[in-house]
Amino acid sequence: MASLCRQCLSILDATARPADGRCPHCRSPRLLHHMELFDLAIAHVDCDAFYAAVEKRDNPTLRAKAVIIAHDSARSVVSTCCYIARMSGVRSAMPLFKAKRLCPDATIIPPDMAKYRKASQEIRQLFNQLTPDVEPLSLDEAFLDLTGTERLHHRNPAQSMAWLAREIDTRIGITVSVGLSYNKYLAKLASDLDKPNGFAVIGRAEAKDFLSRRPVSDIWGVGKALERKLAGEGITLIGQLQHREKNELIARYGVMGGRLYHLSRGEDDRRVKADLVAKSISAETTFETDIDDPEILLARLWPLCEKVSRRLKQSGKAGKTITLKLKTGDFRTLTRSHTLPQPTQLAETLYKAVRPLLEKAAVEHDFRLIGVGVSSFGDIEDADRPDLLSPKTDNIKNVEAAIDRVREKFGDKIILRGRGLPTKKP
Repeated sequence: MASLCRQCLSILDATARPADGRCPHCRSPRLLHHMELFDLAIAHVDCDAFYAAVEKRDNPTLRAKAVIIAHDSARSVVSTCCYIARMSGVRSAMPLFKAKRLCPDATIIPPDMAKYRKASQEIRQLFNQLTPDVEPLSLDEAFLDLTGTERLHHRNPAQSMAWLAREIDTRIGITVSVGLSYNKYLAKLASDLDKPNGFAVIGRAEAKDFLSRRPVSDIWGVGKALERKLAGEGITLIGQLQHREKNELIARYGVMGGRLYHLSRGEDDRRVKADLVAKSISAETTFETDIDDPEILLARLWPLCEKVSRRLKQSGKAGKTITLKLKTGDFRTLTRSHTLPQPTQLAETLYKAVRPLLEKAAVEHDFRLIGVGVSSFGDIEDADRPDLLSPKTDNIKNVEAAIDRVREKFGDKIILRGRGLPTKKP
């Protein structure tokens, strides 16, 4: 049995576990045992309650308190919460009013995305010290492929991941949970097995048996609709899929049937893809009360266009397809898109493209959410070139650049454009 101390990274005698359950070198109880521990190289890292953890790090008085990250308004939902709040039943995406009922003593903190992005970047730097094969999934989680890194670091992948978790805790002040396996699917499952501040392993020999007892919802890509469909046919556990033939599953579920067959057996040939390029950049806002006034909706639209424009400029991207997202008062989602002849970064161009979509969609509807997104990225050199239809593009670029510089120095609210303020009706 391979054994590792997660604290001092010592490899322990394979013939016997310490009788007292502690590392003989540093006396830490954080020992990891697994037959295949030193033979696996695909890892998934998940920061524990990331936003809440960063807030607790920056304000130690919150350490022993329940913390919920959310905008404190009537229509808000929980972005995330700490584990103390979770013990009361609070969960991400839960309506805030419900979370307050479950955990009335919780401290509500609005999200500070700039702070979380900074912490995420610091963590990413540590990832890159281990391997160039890092596939970020969000600010707080990523896949790492450590194949071939042992020679460089003089540590096997398990030791490197234990080092990483220790360094993130020490340097950045938050904890992570690590999953280690032989493919991405099982590494992701493993990282959820021992939270928070955990390290779990799923090896080849045990994978099929381990999966057989798990619910079908644990399979990557199985959402609520497919879960219900499978349940209607008597399939609730992954083990039940293991007894089905591949052709049968494909005949019943199409392409997804092939995925069900392979993943149920622990087979996943997806590679860790470094630096996946974002397919879209977007921003949205949820209203405190439903809005049916087109004028007010247009006023809410403009700041979103400015926010998306700023993100495009910061990321060095420009896109041609502009998408309007609306959610009605009865929770139906509407999307409308328009494709420009050339890519853009400009808020003005975004607004002019999406405004007619909103004016048309706003008829006879009230809305609880509005969003704007940009996709179909193109060459930045082709973006926002003046033409016969838009000869003033250069002037608009210069004006927006000047506003961006002022806001960067003094804050977003230092300059407010008039169209972001709805006209009062008599």
